[in-house]
Amino acid sequence: EAVHALDIRVGRIMSCERHPDAESLYVEKIDVGEAEPRTVVSGLVKYVPLEAMRDRMVVVICNLKPRNMRGIKSFGMLLAASDEPHLVVEPLVPPQGARPGERVWFGEDPQQPAAADAKVLDKKKFWEAVQPLLRTNTDCVATLAVGPQGIAAAMTTSAGPIRSTSLAGARIA
Repeated sequence: EAVHALDIRVGRIMSCERHPDAESLYVEKIDVGEAEPRTVVSGLVKYVPLEAMRDRMVVVICNLKPRNMRGIKSFGMLLAASDEPHLVVEPLVPPQGARPGERVWFGEDPQQPAAADAKVLDKKKFWEAVQPLLRTNTDCVATLAVGPQGIAAAMTTSAGPIRSTSLAGARIA
């Protein structure tokens, strides 16, 4: 299943600055449990104040192919929920007790196959297949529609489900 190929992890933003060449972008250094923090570029300037980004717990896709974002290479994607007109965007929030680097899963079973290499992921378009199936439910829990009935499997850590702060029925990207 495509979702198991994604390396989705809990992260902590160690530092966050405005992108020097793009008004709408932040450049974050995020601890995702590796020796060094990852540089991730996100388009959240219009939605989240800089002070609210620093030291924030977040959810990051870690095995997307690195992308050059206005001259700075981004080594991941910060997941956020957004309403349909895209006026409100909120980074997903791991539960209290989740640890940076912890891999996220969907549903009940924390045992997952190993994540795919970024080159394989890019070639097979796994993220493109999974993204339309991600939404928050009525309780603001991040979910994946699974199977022919589209049953919602919660995005989960060892400390519990991942949520949006206030957006129910929202898209996740």
